[in-house]
Amino acid sequence: MLREILAITGKPGLFKIISHSSKLLLVEELGSKKRFPASARDKVVSLGDIAMYTDSGDKPLGEILDLVYAHNDGKKIDVKELVKTNGLRDEFEAILPDYDKDRVYPTDIKKLFTWYNILVDNGYTKFTEEVKEAENVEKEVYEEEKKEEEQQRIETAADEAQAVAAEEE
Repeated sequence: MLREILAITGKPGLFKIISHSSKLLLVEELGSKKRFPASARDKVVSLGDIAMYTDSGDKPLGEILDLVYAHNDGKKIDVKELVKTNGLRDEFEAILPDYDKDRVYPTDIKKLFTWYNILVDNGYTKFTEEVKEAENVEKEVYEEEKKEEEQQRIETAADEAQAVAAEEE
């Protein structure tokens, strides 16, 4: 899901990919549903490619958004109030205690919470599930292919054994 949601530098909000060509993306702003082209010179980043620093390594944005959603019971965050009271870091630490305090800035946290609010406003509630489902499907296909290959080897060995037995008679 997050692979099709984009952030475009210089434009507020989030955008969904509608169509694409080699040099142009047709995007739709979440919320207003206004469509416009994003050219190759626009800096476009998929939310699925973003991660945040933690003490144990990088954590994908989808996992963090799931934590934010669970922490807030799916409710929006009052970002303006947190900025006014300097509570951004405290709120984020309650959600992700091991975030890297030296490399994650308040502006990053504000952007995360703003994106979270936009996604929740537009009906998004799961941020990592589809990736896990795709991985499970790939795993099932791989296991099925292995079973078919093994079955084919057994059948080939049985055919060869019958051929050898027929020659001996």
